[in-house]
Amino acid sequence: MRIGDILIFLLVAGISGSLGQRIVGYSRGGCLVAVVLGFIGAMFGQWLATQIGLPEPFPLNIRGRTFPILWSIVGSALFVAIICLISGRKRRL
Repeated sequence: MRIGDILIFLLVAGISGSLGQRIVGYSRGGCLVAVVLGFIGAMFGQWLATQIGLPEPFPLNIRGRTFPILWSIVGSALFVAIICLISGRKRRL
């Protein structure tokens, strides 16, 4: 995997993580947190979709590697909602 491929994955993970934060309405941290949430959301969302038996409608393929865009956003939103519930803090926009 080249450095350009990694940068594209980081960009997509950051966008997915920030969209997940916006859906929930709870933002904590900056760009690095959004990237981490995007990757965690991709793993969690893909696992959840596999358990339910749902396909990935919008996969991003880069040199044979797939990044689940839709499940990354859904997983990020669910993960942020869980963090919001556990922390008990008020929502920030």
